[in-house]
Amino acid sequence: IAINGTSSTVLLCDAAGKPVDVPLLYNDARGAVVSEELRSIAPANHTVLSATSSLAKLLWMSRLPSFPKARYFLHQADWLAFLLHGQLGITDYHNALKLGYDVEELKYPEWLENLKIKIHLPKVITPGTPIGELRSEIADQFEFRRDCIVCAGTTDSIAAFLASGAKLPGEAVTSLGSTLVLKLLSHTRVEDSRYGIYSHRLPPLDKGGTEGGLWLTGGASNTGGAVLQQFFTKSELESLSCEIDESKVSELDYYPLLKSGERFPINDSNLLPRLEPRPASNVEFLHGLLESIARIEARGYELLQELGADRLTQVYTAGGGAANPTWRAIRKRILQVPMVQSVNMEAAYGTALLAMRG
Repeated sequence: IAINGTSSTVLLCDAAGKPVDVPLLYNDARGAVVSEELRSIAPANHTVLSATSSLAKLLWMSRLPSFPKARYFLHQADWLAFLLHGQLGITDYHNALKLGYDVEELKYPEWLENLKIKIHLPKVITPGTPIGELRSEIADQFEFRRDCIVCAGTTDSIAAFLASGAKLPGEAVTSLGSTLVLKLLSHTRVEDSRYGIYSHRLPPLDKGGTEGGLWLTGGASNTGGAVLQQFFTKSELESLSCEIDESKVSELDYYPLLKSGERFPINDSNLLPRLEPRPASNVEFLHGLLESIARIEARGYELLQELGADRLTQVYTAGGGAANPTWRAIRKRILQVPMVQSVNMEAAYGTALLAMRG
C-alpha cells in the first residue's frame, strides 16, 4: 500500500501521532504573514518562497499556542501512512519538496537545518520505498494479509503522471481536477518561485521506460474544475459542452478562480478572479471559462519551456475534466500538440504502480 495526497496539506502531531491543531490545506495562504521571515531564510527564488508552501505553513504554525505540544510536522500522506504502519515522522521526497528538502543532494539544506524550530522534521526517503508491515489490528480489521507492506507515498499530481503512461522527455500530463496541475518530463530541472514553478525528482521508471535522471517540472494553478462546479452541475457541464463550437475562439477573457490568490503560472496570493462580463447564454459563458483555463494551461507550458524545460511534444490528460471531449478539442487548438487520454485516469493507479515497484 502507498498513499498519494495533495502536497502542502500539513498538520502538527504530538509524540503519539495525535494532531494537536487543525490541519492546513494545500491552498491555505495564511503563511503570507511570514513571507519576510521566509525570504530572510531561504535562497532567492526557492520553491518554499510561496504563501502556500509547507515551510511557510510550518513557520506560521510555530506561532500557535498549540505548537509547544507538537513533536512532528507531517504531510497528510505521511500521517495517513503512519496510521497504517505505526512509524512516526517519515515522508517521501515528493511531499518534502515544498518543505525545503534538497531533492538533488537528497538531504535537508544547511539553512533549513539551522532553523530554531523545536520540532522533528520528517525523515525523507524515496517514494515507493517499503517502510513496514501493516499494523496487525488494521490488517485484521480490513482483512488484509498480515505481511502487507506499506510504502512511502507521493503527491497526487505525480501519481496521476505515473498512471498516465507518459515516459519520454517532452511528454506532459495535465491534471484537470478541482485545480489545474501541469507536469512536463524534462532533462532539465526548472525552479522559479516567481512563477510558482518547481521540479520533482523522478524515481527510475519501469524497465521499458526512462531510467532516472529526469525531472517532472511544472506547477499547480488554482483554476480548474472547482470553478466550473461553482456555476454548473455535472449534467449541465455535459449538456452545455455539447452545444459549444470548439473550433471558434471565445472572445471572453477570464481568469477563473474561486477566490483571490494564484500559484502558477502567476504566483500572486492577491490575484483577483476575473469572471466578467457574463453573457446571457450559459453556452457562451462555459465556452469562455473552458477557453480561459486552456489559455492558462498553454501559458504554463510556454513558461516552463522559456525557463529551459524540454520542448512540449504531447499532453496526456488526467482528472475529471479529461472526460470532456469539447474541452479536449479547445485545448488541442490552443496548445498545438497531440492530446492523449491517459491510459489510466486515477491517481490511485499511479500510486499502486509506485508501491509495486518499491
